[in-house]
Amino acid sequence: MTTTTTRRTEVRDPRSFVSPEVWDREIKLLVRDNPFDTVTAERIFGQAIAYLITAMEKWGQGLEIGCGYLVDMGVHAFILDTRNYADFCARNFDGWFLHHVPEIERKNDGTVMRTAQLIESNGFAIDWPLWEKDALQCSPCAPGSNCH
Repeated sequence: MTTTTTRRTEVRDPRSFVSPEVWDREIKLLVRDNPFDTVTAERIFGQAIAYLITAMEKWGQGLEIGCGYLVDMGVHAFILDTRNYADFCARNFDGWFLHHVPEIERKNDGTVMRTAQLIESNGFAIDWPLWEKDALQCSPCAPGSNCH
């Protein structure tokens, strides 16, 4: 008799990487500063957290990942809330700070969609419409860099 073991893969929740208070604050900041409703802000911030966690976990692998403009709005909103962003980096990046060093020009080489696929393979659900919107403009991350 043979037994089959089924491997269950659970989707990682971006909310688990920040406190509920920080999550709510970032959503309010996105709504305050952009033409987003709360639902859209939640989608964008969730993808931004999934992106940042993946960037931290894949750091130094030379994968040249980068998000498109829409998801990057969530990343930038978080970075500007420096105290909460620095704490997030310290807790999730072995005490290090994940810098954001964009290039001026955006690459047009498929980086955005490759990044979304990498994030998905890292256990996060991808909100494909948010990534596909910027698929042709791509990322401002420098070739050969770790970017975020």
